[in-house]
Amino acid sequence: MNKDIQAYNRSQSPGDKKICALLAEEIDRHLPEAESKIWHAHPVWFLEGNPVAGYSKQKAGIRLMFWSGAGFEEEALQPGTGKFKDASIIYTSEEEINSKHLKRWLKKARDIQWDYKNIVKRKGVLERLK
Repeated sequence: MNKDIQAYNRSQSPGDKKICALLAEEIDRHLPEAESKIWHAHPVWFLEGNPVAGYSKQKAGIRLMFWSGAGFEEEALQPGTGKFKDASIIYTSEEEINSKHLKRWLKKARDIQWDYKNIVKRKGVLERLK
């Protein structure tokens, strides 16, 4: 696991630390080809330079976000503002994480992608990659 992500996880409260560690392990396991790093102060996984999954500490809990998650058609994932194609779920305990759902979402993160890598070059316009 990426050392910076390990440091991020260790910096969390005990309960959040467990959530973060489990999410990082699962994302690494199901997206082994992804590059992971701290991006905008949060752990993020990239496929060919395109952000696909990540998590961050929010007031409500740990937010697992999929950059193209609005297209996953998954009831448990809440769409973002509508400006982008993101969707997320908030976890407040490790027990809330459903490994089967997470595995399915990570497969969709690989298969359904919008081009966030070039969003600045395209002046905010997203194009579908996959």
